[in-house]
Amino acid sequence: MKIKFPGVKILDRYIMRKFLGTYIFAIALIIVIVVIFDAAEKIDDFIELKAPLSKIAFSYYLNFIPFFINQFSGLFTFIAVIFFTSKMAYQTEIIAILSGGVSFNRFLWPYFLSAAAITLLSLVLNLVVIPIANSNRLDFEMQYLKRLKNLKYDRHIYRQIEPGTFVYIRDYQGPTNTAGYFVLETYENGAIVSSLEGANVKFDTETGRWSAPKSIVRHFDGEKETFTNTQPLDTVINLRLNELGRMQDVVTTMNISELGRFIKQQKAKGSDMVPHFEVEWHKRFSAPFSTFILTLIGVSLSSRKVRGGTGLHIGMGIVLCFSFILFSKFTDEFAKGGLLPPGIAVWIPNILYAFIAVYLYRKAPK
Repeated sequence: MKIKFPGVKILDRYIMRKFLGTYIFAIALIIVIVVIFDAAEKIDDFIELKAPLSKIAFSYYLNFIPFFINQFSGLFTFIAVIFFTSKMAYQTEIIAILSGGVSFNRFLWPYFLSAAAITLLSLVLNLVVIPIANSNRLDFEMQYLKRLKNLKYDRHIYRQIEPGTFVYIRDYQGPTNTAGYFVLETYENGAIVSSLEGANVKFDTETGRWSAPKSIVRHFDGEKETFTNTQPLDTVINLRLNELGRMQDVVTTMNISELGRFIKQQKAKGSDMVPHFEVEWHKRFSAPFSTFILTLIGVSLSSRKVRGGTGLHIGMGIVLCFSFILFSKFTDEFAKGGLLPPGIAVWIPNILYAFIAVYLYRKAPK
């Protein structure tokens, strides 16, 4: 028994089947190729570090696939639209459809239905699935890839825990929750006034307490420095376990609500990494919605029959798509550098290319 949706006609199902079928085929094909090459590159690490086959398949590659799909979803949406639409144009199917009384706006309807399905998939992946998958994937990489082994934590960790207070931690070891060196610095008017230092430090992950057999307290008054050897170090600071990891990796393992709370905490501490985290938050929404823009550009560009056919359309489309990706990277860096507000910078490419999409739509054959 066939399921029929209200307002979806034979033409709509035909185009949606071509669109989504081409999209899924392209994604599946490239995933197979990438997995084969990736496995060939990392096979020595897997063997040397004795990674179980089940973990390679389910902890690594199964969690790598959602990340890859979402990372290149816009590109493959664009390629899929251009590929099958230009083929329809070359075979004069589009001319026949428009000559049969179907308006170009109505012709776009199944494209946008398909784009909505891909956008919804991307949102679910971005907001829910990928943070969990990234956490599992990163855990595997730290354990079984030599170049990343034991790199879950930077060797030198420097964090601002509140305005005017900084902590430096060296050689933190996650399995034992110990660090080779610990320094807590206090600043006033941009000048250091005191520091608390300890070696061979132990971190209690439940209480947030740092302890060491010995510690030194230094006081600074202009160029004058005094220091005191004190009793064992025993202090609690406003620093959570997840803030000790490599920050760019940590935020990719947070779902959208966790990331929102994390950004608020970092703002309260005065962290200079806040723009980086805000870019990540906004991109989880802006990237999926670019699907609609790229779809409209793809249809408008490839619906006209031209000499050169599919190849010319794909070539022009790839240039436009990569310019979109490159422009997005530039605006992201501007936001991270504090040159633009993250909420604006992340959406600028979508807004600019939406105007390009509208222009191409007006030039498309009606």
